[in-house]
Amino acid sequence: MQVTPQVKLIRYTADPEATVALAAKLCYSDRELPDLTDNIMESDNSTFISRLTEMGHLSPIEHASFTFSIEGVSRALLAQITRHRIASFSVRSQRYVSEDSFNYVVPPAIEELGAPSVARYKGQMDTIMDWYRDWQNALGRGERSNEDARFILPNACETKMIVTMNARELMHFFELRCCNRAQWEIRGVAWQMFGEVAKVAPNLFRDCGPGCLRGACPEGKKSCGKAAEVKAKRAEIFAAADTDAKRK
Repeated sequence: MQVTPQVKLIRYTADPEATVALAAKLCYSDRELPDLTDNIMESDNSTFISRLTEMGHLSPIEHASFTFSIEGVSRALLAQITRHRIASFSVRSQRYVSEDSFNYVVPPAIEELGAPSVARYKGQMDTIMDWYRDWQNALGRGERSNEDARFILPNACETKMIVTMNARELMHFFELRCCNRAQWEIRGVAWQMFGEVAKVAPNLFRDCGPGCLRGACPEGKKSCGKAAEVKAKRAEIFAAADTDAKRK
């Protein structure tokens, strides 16, 4: 069955912005921690966090972490996202879980070719499922058969995962993967993750996104030339986050 990416923020550091502000102010304050903590929790920390990022004092930002569930993505995406090594990943195993009726991702470029091409692609996925089942049966089914039959599975095969990153690594992730030069699937996932954290820690991520939003495009001659569109997309995310906050 065809699937599409779905990202949800399922856990995160309580009061992430206050946690970051507390960690940063501790570095410069002679006040006792209980007093400093009380003051932080009663304050609006938005201006301080903005100043912190402008200064490049980013180590306190690592104290806030965010955990996402991600499904409806391909094994091709898994190979990309795990390159971000300052993160934790738990991924559904193809060794212990049978893929005899696997879901799969259809690339947009194939969908754009029209219904006959999509039908052809889906037929190829069905054929691979048959091949997989044949090998499962030949290998006797069970853990060992899954372990070896999976070698025939395509990159299109769906996977599910839990991903945890701290806020500083997320900033780096958004800078690289929200860029229009990033591969389409991980770019879509990155924007969904961005939208999720913007709801709970807007001041931490207000200035995040591709490098073109803060100056010249780092891609140089390979630039997409669409910085205005990217900026508008980020603005939409924070507008939606602000609306969601007002409802609460």
